[in-house]
Amino acid sequence: MEKLRDALDKARAVRGGTAPAARPRGPAPLRGRTAATDAAWADLAAFAPDPKLLAKNRVVTLDPGREATPFDILRTKTLLQMRRNGWRRLGITSPGPACGKTTTAANLCLSLARQVELRTILMEMDLRRPALSKLLGRKPEIDIGEMLMGEVPFARQALRVRDNLAISMSARPHRDPARYMLSAETEQTLDAVEAEYRPDLVVFDLPPLLVSDDTRAFIGKVDCVLMVVRAEQSSMAQIDACEREISEHTNVLGMVLSHARFADTEGYYDYDYG
Repeated sequence: MEKLRDALDKARAVRGGTAPAARPRGPAPLRGRTAATDAAWADLAAFAPDPKLLAKNRVVTLDPGREATPFDILRTKTLLQMRRNGWRRLGITSPGPACGKTTTAANLCLSLARQVELRTILMEMDLRRPALSKLLGRKPEIDIGEMLMGEVPFARQALRVRDNLAISMSARPHRDPARYMLSAETEQTLDAVEAEYRPDLVVFDLPPLLVSDDTRAFIGKVDCVLMVVRAEQSSMAQIDACEREISEHTNVLGMVLSHARFADTEGYYDYDYG
């Protein structure tokens, strides 16, 4: 990880800068629990993932334990930095496919769900190659696209894990995700969902940044982005290009190095810029 950090520092020096500075986005809206909000969460269809399937798919944060610890650390760092800056919307992306971003998003959100005082919404926005339903073992009856366009309410489309994690997934691949990414209806829907459910965090599983223009079309709608890079696969040129691209539109929260071997284990390592 030190080599990666040094290489990033050199790349930033070449382009004449340091880590991208946080962009102020105004104070975060007030959150709080009301009877109406509690009722809205309670009305979401409950879903209990199969722990064995989760473990098979490397989703390890449903319960506390040794394997969950790296993601619990990521959870704490993410919360601290987002609270410090008044951020609510977090995008998770990667340079290319198979870097582990969806697995990271699922693990982070299930780790957040163990904090009973927090409410989190996870939305699947990698619509060309959706993977959450396979990862979690539940295909939604209604596609997220219908919800984003305002055709179906969030209450009918999303599933609730435990009492405080709502997950909105895609039921099928989409050929033209840009119609959702760029749509004014999508922005209105997201604002309405936040107003009704008052989540502490909204996490978006975004497409890989360098594969298409889908993520570029959406990252301006989030407060910050976490980048997942894969050891021995993601090149420094790709990582540097992604960091520059993200910083042009929003804040870079940090980076997660996946599939890295430390001692006799294979796991994840988090690096925060802030």
